[in-house]
Amino acid sequence: MLFIGKYNNLTIERVTSVGMFLSDVEGEEVLLPNQYLTDEMQVGDNIRVFVYLDSEDRPVATTETPKIVRNEFAFLEVKDVSEYGAFMDWGLIKDLFVPFREQSKTMEIGERYVVFLYLDQKTSRLLASAKIDKFLENERLTVKEGDQVELLVYQKTDLGFNTVVNQYHKGLIYANEVFRDLEVGDSLTGYVKKIREDNRLDISLQKGSAEQIEPTSLLVLEVLKKENGFLNLSDSSSPEDIYKKFQISKKVYKKAIGGLYKQGLIRIATDGIYLIGED
Repeated sequence: MLFIGKYNNLTIERVTSVGMFLSDVEGEEVLLPNQYLTDEMQVGDNIRVFVYLDSEDRPVATTETPKIVRNEFAFLEVKDVSEYGAFMDWGLIKDLFVPFREQSKTMEIGERYVVFLYLDQKTSRLLASAKIDKFLENERLTVKEGDQVELLVYQKTDLGFNTVVNQYHKGLIYANEVFRDLEVGDSLTGYVKKIREDNRLDISLQKGSAEQIEPTSLLVLEVLKKENGFLNLSDSSSPEDIYKKFQISKKVYKKAIGGLYKQGLIRIATDGIYLIGED
């Protein structure tokens, strides 16, 4: 069977005036329109295509790369709105529809939102939803503490940032453990810091939890964050200047920033130290 909203490996069966017809192992066919054909394509070849629904809700194949596939999340831009909902740019000719019932807040043209792509069982149409939480699954976890994971930030809260973990689970990065600019829509790598009894995932952006960072290093990170990612105190600064800022010795300060440097959190320069990603 054809997998709508996903990549399919199909065989070129025949050539017509409107394009090539491709088939799966069960003989179900789909059209690959002329605009996607190349001189290298021959009857009998097996090719990888993305299958979705055209404006008349008929399956159609494309060699273009969509920005999102079925049952996954992505950060997309709204191209248009109508009385029925919003239409997002997902990299294909036909825009992706988000009904009003699937919008967590009214979408606006030119704005970007994290959405989930699914196949609606009632209409058999591909739709997007900005109501992210209902598509995340934490009952059956596929990760363990310490695992490196891929993250997509989808919501800022009083506690911190809610994230999609590995396109499947929900995780939380606590605000007091974020030492860089972080925005909704950011894709980044993180680590499973802790799995709570109810299977909630605490996520850290550094390998090892924030509690494992030496306390003085945490102090330096907090000050760096408050001062827009730069401190004009390097390992060659005077002991007096360092003590005036942190009430610690130069030796302790050098050890603290050395630890941060090894963890890839800061860059040490002649004029001071910078948070990675801030300069």
